[in-house]
Amino acid sequence: MKNTLFLLLILFSFYSCNNKESLIYDSNSLDSLVSKYVDNGSQALLLVRLEDRNGNTIYQNSDKDNDLVPNHDINENTWFRIWSMSKIVTISLTMDLVEDGLLSLNDPVSKYIPEFSNLKVALSNNDQALTGYGQTLGNDNLELQNPCPLKLVESNSEMTVLQLINHEAGFYYSTTGIDCLDNALDSKNLAAAKNSNELIQKLSELPLIDHPGNKDFYGLNTTVLGLVNEIASGESLDNLVKNRITGPMNINGLQYNKNSDTQLLPVFSGIDSIIRLANEGELDIMGSYVPGYGSGNKLFMGGEGMIGTADGYSDFLRMLLNHGELNGHRFLNESSVKEIYAPHTQLDNEYGYNGYNLWVTSDLNKEKGYGDEGLWTGGGYEGTHFWIDPKRDFVGLIMTQMFETPKAGHGRDNEIRGEVYKQIFKLEE
Repeated sequence: MKNTLFLLLILFSFYSCNNKESLIYDSNSLDSLVSKYVDNGSQALLLVRLEDRNGNTIYQNSDKDNDLVPNHDINENTWFRIWSMSKIVTISLTMDLVEDGLLSLNDPVSKYIPEFSNLKVALSNNDQALTGYGQTLGNDNLELQNPCPLKLVESNSEMTVLQLINHEAGFYYSTTGIDCLDNALDSKNLAAAKNSNELIQKLSELPLIDHPGNKDFYGLNTTVLGLVNEIASGESLDNLVKNRITGPMNINGLQYNKNSDTQLLPVFSGIDSIIRLANEGELDIMGSYVPGYGSGNKLFMGGEGMIGTADGYSDFLRMLLNHGELNGHRFLNESSVKEIYAPHTQLDNEYGYNGYNLWVTSDLNKEKGYGDEGLWTGGGYEGTHFWIDPKRDFVGLIMTQMFETPKAGHGRDNEIRGEVYKQIFKLEE
């Protein structure tokens, strides 16, 4: 009897240790996809990692072009510039500050940044809102297609913290396609600001692309949200991350400035259809400068400026998956996390909806073979991508460093994620 019980205990332990791998039954197929995108010349490097709720690795594989990336091992501890994957970190901090009573989502932004109380709004030369500009291309209204020179008017509404979260505050990147607006933002070289005060001054000299609350428009809104977080708390964004997220939850591999031994990957560009090192100033969504990562950097950009490893960022995602808790520390109330993935904007989009800068997929994602409905997803400027699967309790990361992926790499995330769910659905039959 004792021998039988001992055997059952061994079998149970073996099942428990290996159950984390049950989502993926054909790792070779996923390995082939990772290698495919390196071999076809569309990625200099690629890492795919899946991690369960408890931090166990479900799947991981990486590949690289040894000629392009000779001096870096690509694994869970490799540092990546994560750009807009910083946004959900900043938003999570905002929700934490709300819970602590240090700010309210309905607060006017000018309460924290008085310099923004008199921001002007840019309209076309015939008084049209610029947020609809891209939708007018191709019609016969040539005047509307070329809105420059712009007309500046007083804002007709008060900008709120919630509008920053929902990209409804009127900030933008220099990718609007409106030359006079893009050139004005480029000229400020926002990422070259020495600190938050200088960034505020630069932003206060630029017009908004629309009246706050009128329409969601992707841009520097979360960067401004980070400034609000700093002023409301009296701490730098760097310290807020350390003191409220990575320190208490024991997350290693998610931060702003580099450590003395941190080596970042090169910046690659595929804009010429062949991967090469990016030219200086080529990543120009905010001018010719990119966020600073050196140990002496004092500007922490809440929408773009973080670096992270696959292991570190997976830990942060697992905190969201666990509805605010990780490694025995509760960072957010469950209700705050539910608010982050609840429907807020783009509610009529057939592919899903936007939570608080967290895209939640619709059933069309499953129909097209891209994954499943109800996934919480996001990504960054240099090709990083993540998703959270709350049904099956795991998180996924696709990590690279690529500006303007060549055509052969288009559809990469959907194909890799699609293969993951092809195997999951097969096992669930």
